[in-house]
Amino acid sequence: MRTEIVARWAAVMKQNGLDAMVSCSPKNFAYLTGFVVPSQPLMRHRHAFGVVTANAKTAILGVDMEATTIGRREPQTSTRIWAEFSDNAMAVFADQLTEMGLARAKIGIELDYLPASDFEKLRAALPHARFVANQQIIARLRQIKTADEIALLRKLSRIADQSITDALRAVKAGDTEMDLAGHLTRNVYALGAEQFKLLIVATGERSQLPNVGPSSRVLQSGDVCRVEIFSVISGYQAGVCRTAVVQKAPPHAERIWKHLVECKYRLLEQIRPGASCREIYASFIAKLAELNLPPISFVGHGIGLFLHEDPYLGKTPEIGREGDALLEAGMVLGVEPLCYQTGYGFGMQLKDMLLVTETGSEMLSDYCSNDELIVVR
Repeated sequence: MRTEIVARWAAVMKQNGLDAMVSCSPKNFAYLTGFVVPSQPLMRHRHAFGVVTANAKTAILGVDMEATTIGRREPQTSTRIWAEFSDNAMAVFADQLTEMGLARAKIGIELDYLPASDFEKLRAALPHARFVANQQIIARLRQIKTADEIALLRKLSRIADQSITDALRAVKAGDTEMDLAGHLTRNVYALGAEQFKLLIVATGERSQLPNVGPSSRVLQSGDVCRVEIFSVISGYQAGVCRTAVVQKAPPHAERIWKHLVECKYRLLEQIRPGASCREIYASFIAKLAELNLPPISFVGHGIGLFLHEDPYLGKTPEIGREGDALLEAGMVLGVEPLCYQTGYGFGMQLKDMLLVTETGSEMLSDYCSNDELIVVR
């Protein structure tokens, strides 16, 4: 278990009157332990739970198929293994909680992830326990990154940035989006990522589509190319997007790009502890409107174990903050001034990873300056 995270959980339990908290989702299991159980994100019924009590005692529930992986990663943590095809996982978990002295406890659990049928089985097997939702408590804790999390996200940001930049430099007019994707995915692994998510390769008229993968479309002179990828290690992910042009920029592209870069620097000036997410977003929309570019619903968001986390720099406020959220040191944000529908048959996007520091912000995706459009030769 990750000692610092366990301590955070124990402290927040005391603040919320909880006797224990349980992680059910792959992202929060990884947050607690530092690793992902490989098949849990693919098959929800393969439950992997992490348990922390208010006095920082820890335990794990895992499926038999993943017993060796869990045992290798967490040899010192008390672990109960349930058999996938013969056990009632919730009954086994109830026995485990009972042995931990939690049969009558108030327990926080991820009610937005655990299937309703399994939750009913757990309540039936542990009728005197009181279960309450803890997903918002954990989400709030995850907003402020530890030093280790920041180091990992810095590494992932540079992997994503370099993977895209080097891939764009490796292709030429006449190659396809698939060729570009091939370079990109090889780069991600060569630079040390374990996997990737949400690969976007959108060129020419397809650059107007927000979240599309590569196709057989051939790169042509004058194309705008939007390329994005999320590099992943231990469940953590960093997303970076770069925009390029093939050989030469089409009409209006350089003017719009210059404006988006100005938007980026306005955001960098405003992102600091205590800044209002709503005010930052409003300032961005006002800047975007100077070129009559259509608004988007957000310009940034938290990131770490999930692609989009609180807080949002946009219309969607952090839950429980009366319509706004304030930035804090230790937050990591994906910030992306963009315009998919420029009105000229192409879309453009900057996306960078930023750390909120004590005095401002630090660019984590710093392999390539995106002040100028990348040119594919």
